[in-house]
Amino acid sequence: MGLLLKSLVPFVGLILALWFYSKDDLKPEMLKEKRVIVTGASTGIGEQMAYHLAWMGAHILVTARTEAKLQKVVTQCLELGAASAHYVNGSMEDPTLADDVVKRAKQLWGGLDMLILNHISPTYLKYFDGDVEHIRKLLEVNFLSYVAMTLSALPMLKESGGSILVVSSTAGKFAIPFVAPYSATKFALDGFFSSLRQELIIEKVNVSITLCVLGHIDTETAKKTVGHVFWLPPAPKEECALEIIKGGALRKRELYYQYFAVRTSLLIRDWAPEYLDSRTRNHFIVENVKRS
Repeated sequence: MGLLLKSLVPFVGLILALWFYSKDDLKPEMLKEKRVIVTGASTGIGEQMAYHLAWMGAHILVTARTEAKLQKVVTQCLELGAASAHYVNGSMEDPTLADDVVKRAKQLWGGLDMLILNHISPTYLKYFDGDVEHIRKLLEVNFLSYVAMTLSALPMLKESGGSILVVSSTAGKFAIPFVAPYSATKFALDGFFSSLRQELIIEKVNVSITLCVLGHIDTETAKKTVGHVFWLPPAPKEECALEIIKGGALRKRELYYQYFAVRTSLLIRDWAPEYLDSRTRNHFIVENVKRS
């Protein structure tokens, strides 16, 4: 009987969480005229977030490496009804870019309401081969540039009572094989921004931080990286993008997408970690994974 109760507790908690989650609703007027930066916005989830924000009437500043793609995104945002749309192109490997983007937002609007950190550096899916330089590069782009942009934007966000959305992954919550360098950066994001959230609360600063924990999404990057070795079907990037915006607008502590799949994995992690490890390994077509 005791074992049965132990098994039921997490699932009852999950059902209650789903009920409360379904009560929350995003109203487009919440984002109307809001001033928003979206990084990594030339393709994938970032691009889709820009489009959702546009039809809600937000002011949008997008950034990514490829200027031609950003120009296309800005044009589409204006057609969808954005209050304004601008871009700054460049690589987050440049340590000055994060600050330059925030300065551009201040120049355009005089303030900022929402910072969406979504960019990543290209990586691989294979057995870890000891490439420490690759880890260093990923930490610079996937972690340190997030910190730099946050510190630069915080004065304006404090003034507006704004929000920070940090796009992360299940690879930053539990162990996933073949992505050790990438996983390290996502765990770093979780640790830093969860700690920063606590400090802001202690200081009574009205800036929310939403950590967005994503599963397998159907972006071009994901298809190229894991499509040949991961057999589970991906979730749609358009819906994922909307859920991220919803989580930020409602000032959630953490956002999970797809909710049931991610939350179930996190419950298993806490109750049966070895089973979760085994189940995760079984999602991969191991014979297709490169060793070097």
